[in-house]
Amino acid sequence: MHPGPEGASRWRRYVAIGDSFTEGLLDEDPARPGGYRGWADRLAEHLDGAARRAGAPPLEYANLAVRGRLLGAVLEQQLPAALAARPDLVSLSGGGNDLLRPRADVDALAAAVEDAVQRLRAAGADVLLITGVDPRDAPVVRLTRGRVAAYNLHLWAIARRHGAAVLDLWGMRALYDWRMWAPDRIHLSAEGHRRVGLLAAATLLGATGAAEAEWARPLAPEPGRPRWRRSVDDARWAREHLVPWVRRRATGRSSGDAVTAKRPRPAPLGPSGG
Repeated sequence: MHPGPEGASRWRRYVAIGDSFTEGLLDEDPARPGGYRGWADRLAEHLDGAARRAGAPPLEYANLAVRGRLLGAVLEQQLPAALAARPDLVSLSGGGNDLLRPRADVDALAAAVEDAVQRLRAAGADVLLITGVDPRDAPVVRLTRGRVAAYNLHLWAIARRHGAAVLDLWGMRALYDWRMWAPDRIHLSAEGHRRVGLLAAATLLGATGAAEAEWARPLAPEPGRPRWRRSVDDARWAREHLVPWVRRRATGRSSGDAVTAKRPRPAPLGPSGG
């Protein structure tokens, strides 16, 4: 796949598959009370705008992602539906929930992704893969850094072998700022999703200059916090977010057990962009 402005008119149908990251948690959607927007919705808006400016028909967009899904579930449940929609472009993010588990088999995860990419490319779809974010500053989650790095290297190699594009979140330094993240420190904030959507559009459309500066621009410095304040915040995070997550995993439950895809069928974006 060769990113560039020609994609604006080439891509008529975009399908996003994945977990909570692609579903859009915790980027609240003002047009849908209780619903989420997210970077993939924002990317669809950028692609739709580019297509309209090029005089092409409006983009059709589906988002099949569901929070809490392991990679196997994403590929088993969402990939067939994505293929059935006959898309021109598919974004595939998955494996993050798997990598949180100490015994995750990185090589097996990568093999499953490569099989999915091969199927999508054989069906004529361009593919956007998404790397994991560098968790170096995240309490507890930073223990996964080696696994995430190895998985990312696999994704880059897969993309090179099959002509896919890569949304490089590991190298997105703006995400080192905790203001880009929701209070759970696992999902992006609205600003984080906005920035990732901009980088995704730049990755696919080749935008540079002002567009690149916007997603990469650091936020204004914030006052430093004393060490004791950081310790208190870390303890609150563990109590309110980490412990419930561990309890769900221990009982075999998922945050997405009763959740279905928010945009199950490709359709043009509404007047408000969603």
